[in-house]
Amino acid sequence: MSVEKTAWEVVQLARHPKRPTSSNLIESVFPDFLELHGDQTFGDDHSVIGGIAHLFDMPITLIAQEKGKTTDEKIYRNFGMAHPEGYRKAYRLAKQAEKFHRPVLFIIDTPGAYPGIGAEERGQAMMIAKSIQSYFTLETPIISVILSEGGSGGALAIGIADRVWMFENATYSILSPEGFASILYKDASKAKDAAQNMKLTSKDLLDFSIIDKIIDEGDKALHENPIPVFNLFKTQLYDEFKQLKQVPLPELLEARYQKYRKFGQFQG
Repeated sequence: MSVEKTAWEVVQLARHPKRPTSSNLIESVFPDFLELHGDQTFGDDHSVIGGIAHLFDMPITLIAQEKGKTTDEKIYRNFGMAHPEGYRKAYRLAKQAEKFHRPVLFIIDTPGAYPGIGAEERGQAMMIAKSIQSYFTLETPIISVILSEGGSGGALAIGIADRVWMFENATYSILSPEGFASILYKDASKAKDAAQNMKLTSKDLLDFSIIDKIIDEGDKALHENPIPVFNLFKTQLYDEFKQLKQVPLPELLEARYQKYRKFGQFQG
């Protein structure tokens, strides 16, 4: 693992304009990925990519949040901020995976769910809540991986899993450091201090047992040399899914539930 960085340095790396997005990871790790579209209710949310692929010889369902890289791509992908129909699409594909006994891989990369009026009118909060509730009882192994930014309920909606992994220079938090500083300190310019206090780095979250594994990015950050990291990630993912598939479903679901029930630490 590379030299330890400050929380703010990690935030900057997670947001680096050249950092690979979910599409880049999919192209590298899942070359036969077949995308499926739509939520069967309202429309197709382009900020959520979903479909089926092979992980070596193992068929899986892959659901990812996509930010885009160029200005046009970011607008098309709504900067990775999903509408309710995006979460409905994710849930539809996850239920399909359950039916055909395919493991589910979630790739998280979002600053948060889209907070627009239309999204709220179409049940944004309800769909996030339903997603969180539903994945606890999804009868197939689930792994969620935070690629870059994992923001608020927009990330947690696809963050319920048997294993939660983070790339080394990713973040996972209730909101952005700027938003946190604006609310708590009444000064968005204190985002650097907020990032330190929020405990949003992969190391912080592993220490708190919020995540299960850090994916080492090596001496260079992911945007500089992603292919070796992705190749290792692919092998680790395959091994983990093979182990999870051996666990009887009642045990798997109970362990998944207890994993989240145990969250939280206190002193006193």
